[in-house]
Amino acid sequence: SEPAVLQRLVRKFDPAARDARNRTLGKHGEERVLLSERVRLSDAGRADLARKVRWISEEEGDGAGYDILSFTQSGRERLLEVKTTSGHSATPFYLTENERALSVERPDEFRLVRVYDFVRAPKAFDLAPPLEQSVMLHPTNYRASFS
Repeated sequence: SEPAVLQRLVRKFDPAARDARNRTLGKHGEERVLLSERVRLSDAGRADLARKVRWISEEEGDGAGYDILSFTQSGRERLLEVKTTSGHSATPFYLTENERALSVERPDEFRLVRVYDFVRAPKAFDLAPPLEQSVMLHPTNYRASFS
């Protein structure tokens, strides 16, 4: 029937529902990276550092410019910004100006962790700054203010 088709279309293109799904997907991707960082450090004999790995975006909110605070085996900070999609590895994703700026300010510590194919068989890879060597960055939003 026509109303059922219309309802499906509205559900499919409902921006609030899409945003909620994306937030949930992003949260699951971050959690997976958090856990894998703890395992990576524990397996390397650094259980002390594994216990210090923190989920910054959950604990402090989303303004830090990264999601996960982790460490190298030698104890140097790793600032991990996680970008998760259910599509293939080349699926576009969004990066905030704050995240981009942090990648420039702290290139040795910042890593963008690209998690993809999340629903079927999650895989991931890291991108190191300068990000422009790996991806094309296109501005999509502008902030309008008065003086």
